[in-house]
Amino acid sequence: MTVESSLRLPIIKVKAALSVGTSDALAIEEPLEIRLEHGPANQRQIQNISVTMRTPGNDAELALGFLFTEGIISSLTAVESINHCLITCAENKENIIQVCLTASSTPNLRNTERNFYTTSSCGVCGKGSINAIRTVSAFNHINNDDNSIDANTLYSLPDALRLNQAVFADTGGLHAAALFTNLGQLLLVREDVGRHNALDKLIGAAINQNWLPLKAHVLMLSGRASFELVQKAVMAGIKIIAAVGAPSTLAVQLAEEFNVTLIGFLRDERFNIYTAPQRVLLTRIILTTDERRN
Repeated sequence: MTVESSLRLPIIKVKAALSVGTSDALAIEEPLEIRLEHGPANQRQIQNISVTMRTPGNDAELALGFLFTEGIISSLTAVESINHCLITCAENKENIIQVCLTASSTPNLRNTERNFYTTSSCGVCGKGSINAIRTVSAFNHINNDDNSIDANTLYSLPDALRLNQAVFADTGGLHAAALFTNLGQLLLVREDVGRHNALDKLIGAAINQNWLPLKAHVLMLSGRASFELVQKAVMAGIKIIAAVGAPSTLAVQLAEEFNVTLIGFLRDERFNIYTAPQRVLLTRIILTTDERRN
């Protein structure tokens, strides 16, 4: 079955004194409820974990990535199956996905007591505290990574990402997350109306490929670098994050805490390095503010 990510709707386009009836492609936004089935074979239970506003498509990757980046599961081995809900009632089964864990797997549900309703603009709304967000990653203590990237390679990433944003090209209304090698080879790209969903889809796809930890890869974000995106990247072991837009203060603090190289405003052959600059190979000498004054 083909999943539609955009929809053309009739509009009136106005320019100066002229107006014309036409149509416009819009990114589809629909709720996705993630349910978790877990427990021993004779005591299975189904629990509603989250409702997120997302663009349909790659829903299984989204659910898998979400459960992993929230620390609810720690690996793909915990998952028995992921399917859209097959219930026969009035519910829209395409907007409900159920993740079944193996009978021997115990999910970490400590953080699910907080409000888990998320919107397309915020993946951490309703979280009770920073401690509830900062889940523990098995890859937090990777200190022997030797990943680095040349500045000229960084300059090429935004264009490579745009060329592979199929739905964005039609609608102009989707975020994207992409995984590159440190030589600039594009490996994966995922789009969604929610930036956190796009990253969860990307990480879910990487989990399916058995690529984690992603310490040898570079994450490229089409928008700003917010706290929840850095948190999800840390969970997957990513050490280099580049974003077209600006980072938030909390994103910078988190990146510094976990020794992640965070790059912002990557466009038009320029960028800012906010943390861990040793992974970026520069061809020009960098002068400090005091050195420039002298």
